[in-house]
Amino acid sequence: MVATISPTQLADLRRRGEHLMLVDVRTPAEYGEVHVDFAHNVPLDRLDPKEISALGGAGPIYFVCKSGGRSQKACEKMLAAGVKDVISVEGGTAACEAAGMPVVRGRKVMSLERQVRIAAGSLVASGAALAAFGPSPLWQQIGIGLAGFIGSGLVFAGVTDTCGMGMLIAKMPWNQAPRSPAGQGDSCCRTN
Repeated sequence: MVATISPTQLADLRRRGEHLMLVDVRTPAEYGEVHVDFAHNVPLDRLDPKEISALGGAGPIYFVCKSGGRSQKACEKMLAAGVKDVISVEGGTAACEAAGMPVVRGRKVMSLERQVRIAAGSLVASGAALAAFGPSPLWQQIGIGLAGFIGSGLVFAGVTDTCGMGMLIAKMPWNQAPRSPAGQGDSCCRTN
């Protein structure tokens, strides 16, 4: 069972001057759009439990994402690696902002979830169009197969809460941000 903390509780710890390590596990592009001012970006697909735990120090390591799903997965990954003092922030970055935590805003980007919906919908629509209007029976079968494959993938993603398409899209160049110079927020370290 993954421990959680409300954004209000996290904000209270911050106001009291507690030393907090907050890791934002969204893509660099999502992080660049808006993030809690003391969060450090380590995308979920690049999360190395040994590296993170070595930097964690004596206190817990807090994880945040857009809405709580990826931070939950990050905690599960850390727990599976034997790192016990991990906590997922409920409600994600938007909830942190609503709780009064300062955020840094950058350029607006399309969320990973929205990109997946667009890609899956486009592939299913393309498959259906090929199935209905394909120039030959082979193309029609390809269309049926494509629509069926993507539909099955969506069912699998819903049942397992794992999205292969999302993991692939997260690695696309437009979801990456150029690395900032050392010490400017993209590495993990403890802050006040």
